[in-house]
Amino acid sequence: MPARAAAGPLAALLLASAALLTACTPPQVERAHARFREPPPRTGDPRGAHPVPQPEPHPVPKPEAVTGFPPSAAVARDRLARLEVAWGRNWQTYRREEFGRTWSDEVDVPGGRNGCDTRDDVLRRDLADLREGDRNPCVVLSGTLDDPYTGKRLPYHYRRASQIETDHVVALGAAWRAGAWAWTPQQRLNYANDLDVLLAVDKQANADKSSKTPDKWQPRQAYHCAYARRWTGIKAKYRLTVTPPEQQALLGMLAECPKEP
Repeated sequence: MPARAAAGPLAALLLASAALLTACTPPQVERAHARFREPPPRTGDPRGAHPVPQPEPHPVPKPEAVTGFPPSAAVARDRLARLEVAWGRNWQTYRREEFGRTWSDEVDVPGGRNGCDTRDDVLRRDLADLREGDRNPCVVLSGTLDDPYTGKRLPYHYRRASQIETDHVVALGAAWRAGAWAWTPQQRLNYANDLDVLLAVDKQANADKSSKTPDKWQPRQAYHCAYARRWTGIKAKYRLTVTPPEQQALLGMLAECPKEP
């Protein structure tokens, strides 16, 4: 008898608890259930709860040459005459990291904020017979470079070792000595990722050039005019100084340009 009497209150308690759970769902349980429910259809959306199809990604446009860059030979000569002539400074404080540790798309210069890696932008602009990725058109799968520095024809394949490198025409070290030491970090990042400053070139030629100015290194003669025009355009665009020997070398290379009508 005592055991049966005890069962009565326990049964009553269980029944009361069940009734309470049936009448009201605790907020914690409601929130947990909500995680697994379909979201309600948006008001006025005729498609109801059906998933909204995502648009196909637009093809990434191939980077094109910026209008007016590099300048013509006549304009380059005029800009060269206006550049400050001074010897390099603070060469001993240069560090590559001052221009950013990696390529960056977060820049407001040609090639910036287009969703593609800077190096891929250079390859897409400079290679012929270009084959881009199907899923990611930023990625260059293959192509051919007519190297401006040596005249070599160099193949490129995404997953193979390549003789192609991306060169800062006015190298980062040379820019540092010519005034970039005084820039802000963002200005230096802009410079390092500016397509006007960059070319796809032969790996060995890039190593030979290093951070030398045109009085110490020059590409093949057929490219002298284009090289001097681009070099002078970069120096003028970023208001960098030129050394006296550098200025004379550039004048000599610009003198090789065809006469303009």
